[in-house]
Amino acid sequence: MTETDKRRVAWGITGCGDKLSETVEVMKQIQKQLQGAVSIEVFLSKAAMNVTKQYKVYDDICKSFARVMVEIDPNAPFLAGWLEMGRYEFLLVAPATSNTVAKIAVSIADSLLSNAVVMALKGFVPVYIMPSDIHEGTVTTLLPNGKLIKLRVRKEDAENVQNLEKMEGVSVLQKPQEIWQVFEKHFEKTRS
Repeated sequence: MTETDKRRVAWGITGCGDKLSETVEVMKQIQKQLQGAVSIEVFLSKAAMNVTKQYKVYDDICKSFARVMVEIDPNAPFLAGWLEMGRYEFLLVAPATSNTVAKIAVSIADSLLSNAVVMALKGFVPVYIMPSDIHEGTVTTLLPNGKLIKLRVRKEDAENVQNLEKMEGVSVLQKPQEIWQVFEKHFEKTRS
């Protein structure tokens, strides 16, 4: 099977450090498992470019995935158009910042990934989003230096996730391990 014969998945990464390393590991495992049939193409927001370097996963992403592109503006690379044209089986945004989630929840399409989600939904392409801030309260997350930090998930952030859950064509994931189920739904024989 040639590279052009493979089915494609678009994976968007925002400037979120929470669960970033775990998500990269899951995606590497999935890419390895499905390398004969699926091509995972990575799209980094401008902020993700910096955050992936701070968390020391940028080089790993570039080595593990054949195509890695960085946001120039909401339409470059042309992810939104490629989604509408059916180039991708689905769009996964993981992890997603509360900023990106808020934009998507009210259909603001002014960044590469918020625009991609809005256009994917218009083109009937399934969208999966793993927000950083899901439930109101306090969470503990890992900083790039390995230290833990407590953060507040605001009521407004949790409400934006609830709005995503109500959107037709959007599925919300809570943890990186749930990404396996997405691939199992779309592709046979994901895990051996």
